[in-house]
Amino acid sequence: MNSMTTAIAEEPILASDDNIIVEEVNIKDYISLLKPRVMSLVVFTGFVGLFLAPGSIHPFLAVIAIFCIALGSGAAGAINMWYERDIDAVMERTKSRPIPAGRMPPENALDFALVSAFASVFIMAFAVNLAAAGLLLTAILFYVFVYTIWLKPRTPQNIVIGGAAGAFPPMIGWAAVTSDITLMPILLFAIVFMWTPPHFWALSLYRCKDYAKAGIPMLPVVVGNKRTSIHMLLYTFLLAPVTLAPVMLGYCGLLYLVTALYLNARFIYCACQVVRRGDEKSARKMFGFSLLYLFALFVALIADHLSYVQVV
Repeated sequence: MNSMTTAIAEEPILASDDNIIVEEVNIKDYISLLKPRVMSLVVFTGFVGLFLAPGSIHPFLAVIAIFCIALGSGAAGAINMWYERDIDAVMERTKSRPIPAGRMPPENALDFALVSAFASVFIMAFAVNLAAAGLLLTAILFYVFVYTIWLKPRTPQNIVIGGAAGAFPPMIGWAAVTSDITLMPILLFAIVFMWTPPHFWALSLYRCKDYAKAGIPMLPVVVGNKRTSIHMLLYTFLLAPVTLAPVMLGYCGLLYLVTALYLNARFIYCACQVVRRGDEKSARKMFGFSLLYLFALFVALIADHLSYVQVV
């Protein structure tokens, strides 16, 4: 691609459409476009879906499937960065990203994102199966068009509905093995879907001024911190029975049950602390624990599955 090969230049390049000076671009900037920290959690939940799925898949194809999930997720994140480059430029959290910081022309980022998105779906379809590819394409389109373009700038419920995009990977991983979707991957989807609002609202609580300055109607900006913290607490209560559904339906055993009960109790406690204190420190703790919560819960799914296989 001409735009990508000319990105590394000896002299700064003027990106006229955004009126910014673009400095030398290196590989780290392209990697950062993929939002690697977000990608890591997406890849992990996708792997868990693949691991739990009945049947078998060749290890090489499993690696290909996980790679496609990672690349597709990163591509969606890169399109998000390209589309929101004006917003990113005014937010403290995002102003150092490659485009607003002037290290990459917007057209280079878009070219890179579109090629990555196409490659992820194409490889998944021809190397793995069409079902997994279809779900991957749906996740990318949902994140870009439903969440980024439609919901995020218009409604404080953006992350509630838009969070579905991040809940697809376990289903994609499952479909990579089975070529279909049953109740268990839907439960995995539901867990991530219900976890996303309290996780992201915790971040938006201590980044509220940033979102307000950028004109993004995140829930704390619209209804205030107190009502947002109550919404967070409500969702942690709603999340608990969803995480226990795999046990009630016979998919998981005692190990997962004990872990889920403990994690839910801690998550609810964190949410209660945010409601009671209403300060930045409690919101940060809630956000940090939310990451540990989802990771530990999905590790418990793997451990429980392994223990069940060994018993059988």
